[in-house]
Amino acid sequence: MKTSKNENKTKEHMVAKDFKTNVLPVSKKLLRFATHFLHDEDEARDVVQDVFLKLWQRKETLEEIENIEAFAMRMTRNRCLDVIRANKTVPIDEDTDRRLKAKTIDVHSKVELGESARQIKKLIGQLPELQQNIMHMRDIEQLSYDEIEEATGLQRNAIRVNLSRARKKVRDEYLKINRNDGNTRNTTITAKLL
Repeated sequence: MKTSKNENKTKEHMVAKDFKTNVLPVSKKLLRFATHFLHDEDEARDVVQDVFLKLWQRKETLEEIENIEAFAMRMTRNRCLDVIRANKTVPIDEDTDRRLKAKTIDVHSKVELGESARQIKKLIGQLPELQQNIMHMRDIEQLSYDEIEEATGLQRNAIRVNLSRARKKVRDEYLKINRNDGNTRNTTITAKLL
């Protein structure tokens, strides 16, 4: 038995109504989260639009998702990370630059501090993706544990364990690299950056 055009329109109307009821109300929350993550409201709006477009494309299967808000938050986080990677925006370098400009440091110290930041960034990039994301959200973006829980779906204890392991791994590897170079001054720099 074929479905009529009226039945298809009614079904599509119901899907659109459900979408407006269940998905659109979280738009402000997603925008705040993306703005906090990207520090750029225009890019954040683009990210939220992308997320809504992807959710709309999946409108037929949204009812299968247990918590649409958490799902949308996760999609937003992932899209923000994609934007950061695509723009090669690396907040740790900007932060380092701010620290360097705030203090009058001689040229040698600036070079050393910049090199340390690059090494730490590289070490963070070698962590498992979950630890990278948690470390980025907590240490660089300064998100609260509640915000990280919401974005990742992990429990607070799991977040703390992953964050602790990530920090320890980066610190240990950094010190190992710089001990081999005979560079003892970098241990002070590590403490400032981590």
